[in-house]
Amino acid sequence: MSEHHHHTEQHFQQSEIIKDIVIGMADGLTVPFALAAGLSGVVDSNGIIITAGIAEICAGSIAMGLGGYLAGRTEIEHYNSELKREYDEIVTHYETEKREVREIFAEYGLSEQSQHLIVDEMAKNEDKWVEFMMRYELGLEKPDERRASKSALNIGISYIIGGIIPLSGYIFANNPEHGLIYSSIITVICLFIFGYFKSKLTGQNAFSGALKTTLIGVTAASAAFLIAKLFGN
Repeated sequence: MSEHHHHTEQHFQQSEIIKDIVIGMADGLTVPFALAAGLSGVVDSNGIIITAGIAEICAGSIAMGLGGYLAGRTEIEHYNSELKREYDEIVTHYETEKREVREIFAEYGLSEQSQHLIVDEMAKNEDKWVEFMMRYELGLEKPDERRASKSALNIGISYIIGGIIPLSGYIFANNPEHGLIYSSIITVICLFIFGYFKSKLTGQNAFSGALKTTLIGVTAASAAFLIAKLFGN
């Protein structure tokens, strides 16, 4: 009696939301942290650091959000432009386009007879033909028309959440020196946790990814602090 074993493949389907959160959170944790660290070396008021940090978070979240929106709109415009071009080419370069499809199937080892048979059938439906060319010749998937606005919102909110974390240390401190210590501890922990789960979700070595993410944040903050100290003196 033969036994059938059910095999389930597990792959992480990295959603666009995860990408947005990673982009927004990574910069949100790093940039305000570096700014606050730099100001800690030259000012003696937590209020100034918090005010400057909030201003940076507002500006940064807007800039990052707009960047995500423009990237989404560019992707849509590029797809629509290529889509129109493909529809035009199956009319103006009918045989050339059919040959290109046959070449794609040839790469997968299909016989010449099979290539002609499949392409002739595909050419009867222009929409399916163009969809195939967009996906397998150009490597383009149809983007979500609402993607741009969603991306802007996701990135902007993630940046704000990330930016509040390093500033929180200064709220409970009596002076910038203590604020920097508290902020550093909180932010380093959050950078490590963020880097760990980001790497785990994307299939990378989680511990190594966490260390890299943390090192980037600490390096940026240290550079800002030292430069501010140097020029402040």
